[in-house]
Amino acid sequence: MRLFFKEHLLLIAVQVMQLVVVLSIYWLGGSRDIKLALYAFFLGIFFFGCYLFYHYTSRQKYYNRLSNPLETLDDSFRKTGDTPVAAALDTLLGEQYKLYQNQIIWLEQQQKEHLTFIDQWVHQMKTPLSVIELTAQTLDEPDSSSLREETERMKIGLHTILYMARLRSIEQDFHIKPVLLSNIVNEVNGDNKRFYIRNQVYPRLEIEKEGITVETDEKWLFFILSQLIHNAVKYTDGRSKTIIISIFEKENEAILEVTDFGVGIPEEDKRRVFDPFFTGENGRKFRESTGVGLYLTRVAAEHLGHRIEMKSSVGVGSTFRIVFTATQNLTSV
Repeated sequence: MRLFFKEHLLLIAVQVMQLVVVLSIYWLGGSRDIKLALYAFFLGIFFFGCYLFYHYTSRQKYYNRLSNPLETLDDSFRKTGDTPVAAALDTLLGEQYKLYQNQIIWLEQQQKEHLTFIDQWVHQMKTPLSVIELTAQTLDEPDSSSLREETERMKIGLHTILYMARLRSIEQDFHIKPVLLSNIVNEVNGDNKRFYIRNQVYPRLEIEKEGITVETDEKWLFFILSQLIHNAVKYTDGRSKTIIISIFEKENEAILEVTDFGVGIPEEDKRRVFDPFFTGENGRKFRESTGVGLYLTRVAAEHLGHRIEMKSSVGVGSTFRIVFTATQNLTSV
């Protein structure tokens, strides 16, 4: 109704002005019959009101559709009315829907090709890196260790690129199943054995209750935990030789916690540590920081239905928690 009056406001004003002008002409011409003038004015307003009423009722669906947003894309094919303007709107929305669908199909195809390319490229790069590692074993120290350290960094970077690409289609990449948390921690620690040795920081696993099992995606949880451990070790900065990985339950929720005793996160950076490409004050001190790891961790955890919690104090250390809800904690069921 409001849109209808906005569209016809000028027409209403012109019509009223026209009636006033006509009556003024008769008045100036000598006609002084007030009753006749009011009767003529009433008839003019009455017939104009009938026209507006018919115009609105015949196009009510049209105005309602323009006033209310579409709830789904399929609403584009909902019939608006039989008037020419309504039919033209239906045709326009239908063509716009088809154009939109074609663009989505094209973008999905481009995304799929990009992901396939990244996946193949990452796996192709693993082969020369493995060759370099084997070659490094034949070298004397410290050249051997330096070369293996650099190849390890390249591997971590390649995996980050791969998961960044998969983030675009993360829902299709999930495979939810029961996962024993102690097993996933042992796998991550085994995979990062040389990383621990190189940085002279070692994990201590604390399990409050054995057999805590959760529903999650094993591959993505492996990635999330790896990112938290890499950050814990990297930002320890020689302040401690230990990080603590804890598994426990709290209020029927399962919790996987990584605690370090490193530099900590400045107060002004805490609210942005999960933003993409944000490195903060610590990132400027530790040049290896890309600002991608915690962002990927947060997004993946959100899609899995897990929570990421953080607490940190400068000069004391940081604690990051992966919280599995009571429904995801199969041990409490």
